[in-house]
Parts: sequence; structure tokens; C-alpha cells
Amino acid sequence: MMKIIVLMVSMAVGFVRSGRTVAAMSRRAGPDVRWGKLLLVLLAGVSLSRFVCAADGEVAGPDAASTDNATLSAGPVADGKALDVASAGVGPASNPWLVYGQYTNTYQWHPAFSAPGYNPDAQSLNPGNNGEQTNDATLYLGYRIDPDTEIWINPEYDQGFGLSNTFGVAGYVSGEAYKVGAVNPYYRTSRLFIRKVFNLGGESQHIDAQMNQMAESRTADNVIVTLGKFSVVDVFDTNAYAHDPRNDFLNWSIIDAGAFDYAADAWGYSYGGSVEWTQSWWTLRSGIFDMPVVPNSEKLNENLSELEWVAEFEGRENWFVQPGKIKLLVFINHGKMGSYKDALQLAAQTGTTPSTALVRRYASRPGVALNIEQGLTPDLGLFARASLNGGNEEEFAFTDINQSFSSGLSLQGDRWGRADDTVGLAGVVNGLSNAARNYFAAGGLGGIIGDGSLPQYAGEAIVELYYACHISAHITVTLDYQHVNNPAYNAERGPVDVFGIRTHLVF
Repeated sequence: MMKIIVLMVSMAVGFVRSGRTVAAMSRRAGPDVRWGKLLLVLLAGVSLSRFVCAADGEVAGPDAASTDNATLSAGPVADGKALDVASAGVGPASNPWLVYGQYTNTYQWHPAFSAPGYNPDAQSLNPGNNGEQTNDATLYLGYRIDPDTEIWINPEYDQGFGLSNTFGVAGYVSGEAYKVGAVNPYYRTSRLFIRKVFNLGGESQHIDAQMNQMAESRTADNVIVTLGKFSVVDVFDTNAYAHDPRNDFLNWSIIDAGAFDYAADAWGYSYGGSVEWTQSWWTLRSGIFDMPVVPNSEKLNENLSELEWVAEFEGRENWFVQPGKIKLLVFINHGKMGSYKDALQLAAQTGTTPSTALVRRYASRPGVALNIEQGLTPDLGLFARASLNGGNEEEFAFTDINQSFSSGLSLQGDRWGRADDTVGLAGVVNGLSNAARNYFAAGGLGGIIGDGSLPQYAGEAIVELYYACHISAHITVTLDYQHVNNPAYNAERGPVDVFGIRTHLVF
């Protein structure tokens, strides 16, 4: 009874404090700020109650993690190494908190390139000598509710712009650049979710602590449920060699399947839920996620009237005596989206430039993606993705790609005495449907491309090379180079050489 009373009091204090905090915020703060601070206060209240009860001898901390050598990683994307508050000497050994963070600065520059007919009012890559940088700092705060349940919040500050305000290349050149840029730093709650693991039996496996994942023991057969705000690609379309713009490749269509138009706001996150069922050598995933109110919007739909359903099958094997995975993903987007054909018909009737924004109606847009990762040797890995979506409607939340194929290699630095360094080489070819080609040729604008005309269509071909130098346990500096042929599918523009340097700090 004492435990319940203490918990209720601490939660009440949390609600009172959060109410005062929210009331003090300006309306400009937005829902992410308000809910982020509210959750932090409530977590503090729950934590206080646990510590008080533990002192009373009524509560035991979560079970210690197993030391089994089998390791399984699942759930939202991990990045770096965690600082466990308990292991750092703060609080008792049963401390349920986990805290760590990251800071990333990415600077990119390209020299002037050929761009006949450049229109500064379109969504083109600026052909002049141009350089931009982005900065983001993220705190990862986790709380273990019980041995199989954890909750995470990721407060984040962002600042900066992508090259040409994230316009002009369908396979955009920086995964650290969003569709929203700002001169001054601004706050967002990028993730706020709860994860529950249901153990179904089989061999016990140890899961190491990492960003958005606490150390735990998990059986080989399990079900994982994740609910809240996170990115669809935290769970789906992951790849060990090409998926993390803070540590490996930067290009959008290399770190993700180019034609996977996953549900997201302008920063790449959504509200929704996923279920992952793992049995032996396979995993089946499925999820439903909120779509933005209009394509590429900062605001998500509040009632799930526009949503995405996504499912993925993953098979694991050991070819070449090295681990590998193959994944088949399907998705369907349902919402108000414009048809390229309708936009062209309206433009012909009115004598204006076509715009999908003028002909939006409820429609569905399906897609499929194949994702392969395979170790070739202990230090060398191969990856490939192929994807395709319905090309009759506009893209909704990712980028203007209807077909895409990418492949590459990732090599650890063991062979030259720097085991923590990584070099990666990849190429991707992106394409448009016939309907999309006609739309852009008539002067239409898409999500992030549109030169005002498309006199000569060609597939967008990109090669990326990076070297990540591990300076210390907390600092990695990466040099990156991308060569872009036919940016925005325009054979009369480019090629473009993009040079980058990325500094990534973790604690």
C-alpha cells in the first residue's frame, strides 16, 4: 500500500509541475515541446517513486542482463554507445535510467556546374559555387518500466540548411539535412515511444545497451511492440552497412530504399505503431503510421484519416560463412494526393503550369522494396536495395523517386591497422514513371525537385565514397564525396561533385 501511495503522490506532483510548465510556454513552442517537457516531468515522478519504494524494501530493480554471447539488435536505430546512469555511479545498481547523446555537424560544398536554363524560382540545385552546413544535438533518455518494457524520449536541437534548401536532387545528398531549415537552432522532440518485448521461448540472448535500446535478456523467439513517435525506418528497411547518416553514407537513396515513400513529417518522423514477430531464422514486421496533412508538410494528420500500412519479411542466413539478411517490404499510402495525369489535364484546360496541389483527392499508392545485406569476410560487407512504387500520384513524404536500385561495399579498417575506421563505396540509379516525366517536363514541381522543364530525361545516377576516421571513443570524423549525374533527371544539368566533412560526437 505504501508503494501505491508514494507512486500516486509523485505522479500528482508531476502533473502539477507539468501543468505549470506547459502554461508558462509560449504558443510558438508547439506540441513537441509541451509533450516533451510533460513526459520528462512524469518520468521524474515515476523514477522518484521507485527510488523511494526501493529504499523501503518494496521494489526490486530490473533483472541484470544475461552474459550470453548471442547478440540480437532490434527496435529503433541505434547510434553510438550508451552511458548507463547506474554504471556511471549515479544512484543504486537498479537505476532504471539510461542516458546518452550525440552532436553532428555536416558541411557540404559543390563547385559551379553546367546548368542551361537555370530557373531560380524552381526547385533546382543552385549551379553556383555553394556550401552549407547542418547541426543537430540529441539527448537520448530512456526509462525501464519493467524488465521487458522501456520508454524513450529524444529531445533534439537542429540548425542549418541543406544545399539549395534541400532541393534539386531526387537522391538528395545529405541525410542530415531536412526539408525544414533554420538560421537559429530550434527544438524538436524527434522520438517519444514505448517498447514492449514478449518473450516466447528459445535460446536466451543478450542485447547490448545502445541509443534507444537498453541492455536486456531476450529469448530467440519473441514479439516486439513499439508505439509512439519515431521514424518508420527505425524499424523497417534497416541495413547494417547503409542506413545511418551520422555514421555511414549520406545520400538519401543509399541509406534508404529510394522508392520507399515512408510516412513522415518534414523531419522524417511519424506517430504510429509496429509489431515484430521473430521465430528462429525469420522476422515478420507490420506497422501503421500517420501521414502528413499534405505532402511534405511539417504537420502530421491528427486522426489517421491519412495513413501508411507497411509490412516486411526478413530472413537471416549465413552465406560465405558470414551472417546475412534479405528483406522484402511492401507498403500502401492512403491519403489526399495529386495525380500527375489530373494535374496535366487541368493545366491544359486552364493554360497554366501543372500542380498536383490543385487536384488532390483520396487515393492509394503502393510500393515494394528488396533489401539485402551480406558479410563477405569478417571486415567486408555487401549491400543492395531495389524499390518501386506506383508512379501515377505525387510522392507524399520522402522524395521524387519511382524506381531505384543501389548497391555498395563497406570495409572496416583492420587491413591497415585501424579496426574502428570504415570506408564505404556505393552507387544508385533513380528513375521516374512516364506520368511523372510528363509532369516535370510540363514545368510541374515535386516534393524536392522540379527545374521548371525537363527537356531531356535521364536516370539520376549517383556514386558516393566515404572514409570514417575513428578519432576516439567519442569522436568520428568522416570525409565524403558524391558524384551526381543528371540531377533531378535532367540530362542537360551537371554533373555535380559534392564534397563533405562530417563530425560526429557521442557520449
